[in-house]
Amino acid sequence: MSEYLTIDPERQLKLKDIIGKLHQGVPVHEVKREFGRLIQGVSAAEVAAMEQALIDGGMPVEEVQRLCEVHVEVFEQSLAQNGNPKKTPGHPVHTLIEENRRAMAALNELKNTARAFRWGMGARDAAVAALENASKIIIHYTRKENQLFPYLEKHGFTGPSRVMWGKHDEIRELFKEARLALDQGGKAFAPKASAIAQKMKKMIFMEEHILIPEAVRRLSEREWAQIRLGEDAIGFAWVKPEALYDAALVLATEQKKDLLKAVKAEAPKTPAATGTLADNKPDVLEKAAGMLNLDTGTISAELLNLALKTLPVDISVVDENDHVLYYSDSPHRLFPRSPAVIGRSVQNCHPQKSVETVNKILSAFKKGEKDAARFWIEMGGRFILIEYYALRDKDGKYRGTLEMSQDLTELRALQGQRRLLDWD
Repeated sequence: MSEYLTIDPERQLKLKDIIGKLHQGVPVHEVKREFGRLIQGVSAAEVAAMEQALIDGGMPVEEVQRLCEVHVEVFEQSLAQNGNPKKTPGHPVHTLIEENRRAMAALNELKNTARAFRWGMGARDAAVAALENASKIIIHYTRKENQLFPYLEKHGFTGPSRVMWGKHDEIRELFKEARLALDQGGKAFAPKASAIAQKMKKMIFMEEHILIPEAVRRLSEREWAQIRLGEDAIGFAWVKPEALYDAALVLATEQKKDLLKAVKAEAPKTPAATGTLADNKPDVLEKAAGMLNLDTGTISAELLNLALKTLPVDISVVDENDHVLYYSDSPHRLFPRSPAVIGRSVQNCHPQKSVETVNKILSAFKKGEKDAARFWIEMGGRFILIEYYALRDKDGKYRGTLEMSQDLTELRALQGQRRLLDWD
């Protein structure tokens, strides 16, 4: 991993001043001229550090989120000079960039279809198909949120998860509105499709000229390999990663390096983390093969894991310090999860607009004011129940929170009785 770039403090202050003027309402074209006079080009690292400093300095995330597209407009000319990093096919960076290329093609198709539909020259089915194809980008965003952002957070780089996630949600909402417009006759479909294209193109630029270069600079090859191993749990948009990048081989190579260092130091050393508990501590598998003594019985770790994965509910457990300890990795999960979530702050597992509610629930649990919270939503025509329960020990001390999500669509429709077995 390359060393962190040195950022000129004076220039950093001037860059912050420029963004401050934008927040004060100074026209973008005036700021562009000032920026042009101030410097000749600026690195992605400085832009990323600037936005991170604004957030760390107390500026509301919503303000940075609201103006981040303006930031890109101001800096895009100089940022574009940095180019895109190239990686081996199958590497997470290569996959992100390839998905962006496919996204641009999908956007062109969407705009052309929307234009034809607007003037009565296109069929509704074609418009629906183009919209659904472009909406695959949501998988791309979900993978960023669940795989890439957690590793950046470990390096103290929280800006993307707190700002970009909000922009992802804006795009998600536009897709819903565009589909609703089609269902209602299609008059508003073309403007919605245009808005989707505009915001997605801005996001592609921010990814390739700010997020990805910063991620390449900050993350080690070990971390990229761990990210790759967790990506399949989320899925991919349009492309399937090639096998040229072997994440398992990268981790094995890194472990070998660690062992060689330990030998040279003439001291035993446990191989560095590979992303799983068993890899970190070889004796864990032996312990897990034994029996667990619970309050009302004894069960093996293997059987308990199977039982939790089989439950018709999604489960997540957060400790008393708000870190995610566990989630049930079942095939019927309602909300995506991947191994990168383990150890992550639960606040960073939610979009910024939901963090205040999450903190309110956790605060009430910790103070002993409440023991449960319940929400229900409509999602894709399904009725979803989401519940939070405080976990307390025998002395009533708060030890963490249990989150449960369940699809109640079929259960809500039950009537009368069924007292005989019927598997039809």
